[in-house]
Amino acid sequence: MNIGDVAERSGLPAKTIRYYEDIGLVKPLRSANGYRSFRNGDVHKLAFLGRARALGFSIEDCRNLLKLYEDDHRTSAEVKQIAEEHLGRIDRKIAELTEMRATLAHLVDACAGDHRPDCPILADLATTQEEIARANKSG
Repeated sequence: MNIGDVAERSGLPAKTIRYYEDIGLVKPLRSANGYRSFRNGDVHKLAFLGRARALGFSIEDCRNLLKLYEDDHRTSAEVKQIAEEHLGRIDRKIAELTEMRATLAHLVDACAGDHRPDCPILADLATTQEEIARANKSG
C-alpha cells in the first residue's frame, strides 16, 4: 500500500505518517525506487497510534504502548501503569484549568466593562510574582 492508501485506512494525515516513520514508530518497507510500501500491520499500528494520540498520550508513551502491544509476554500491569500516569497528568491539568477558569471568571465579574479606564483584569495581569506572594502571606 502507498502512503495515501494508508492515510485513508488509518485516519491519519500522510504528514503524520511520515513523521511517525522519521521518529521510528513505524518502519514501512521500501521498494527499489525508494517508495514506501506499507503492510496491513503498519495500518493497524498507525490506527493504534492515532487513537493513543487522540487520548493525549505522549509520543514516548505511544512508543512504550506500541512495544507492549507487540510483546506477547507483556503484563497488563505495565500497560495500566502507563495509562495511570497519563490519567494523573490529565487530572492535574484539569485542576489547573479549573483554577484558571475560576480566577478568570472572578476577574471578568469584577470588571465593570464600562467607559472608565480602570480594569481589574489588566491590573491582575500586571501583578508580579513578588506581589502575589506578598498578598498570599498577608491574606
